[in-house]
Amino acid sequence: MRKKPELSLRTRALQYLARREYSRAELRGKLLPHAQIEDDFEQAQPVDLDKLLDDLTKRGWLSDERATTQLVHAKRGRYGTQRITHELRQRGISDELIDAALPALEASELETARDVWQRKFGHLPQDAKEKAKQMRFLQSRGFGFDVIFKVLRTSDVEGA
Repeated sequence: MRKKPELSLRTRALQYLARREYSRAELRGKLLPHAQIEDDFEQAQPVDLDKLLDDLTKRGWLSDERATTQLVHAKRGRYGTQRITHELRQRGISDELIDAALPALEASELETARDVWQRKFGHLPQDAKEKAKQMRFLQSRGFGFDVIFKVLRTSDVEGA
């Protein structure tokens, strides 16, 4: 049985990066199952995997900043700050990068919540049950209660 050289890991990494931006932690997780682990359990291949990731980062092909920007751009029109922040953390993005992205997200969150609410419902809740349904929907999209109350309150004024 032939062992695959590190080049195959590099090729696989470049194929992933050609499709979309990945954070370092995401790419490491995708490549780890493909890394050949040697018989000696103390000297496993993840060290070589980390060297590969360092090289990709040094060359500018792997960037947590770009991965953050791409995810925020893709999700900001449909989801709230809480959900986007959660997804960024799941992808291994550092708290510093998340904190840097938050002001732009928070600035447009109320407008995004209104747009999402308008597309889904477009009419004011007629009773408490319907209001609870609309609130649960917006909450599931990652909007905070303060934003949800503002959306339903301003929608009350706009709809009257």
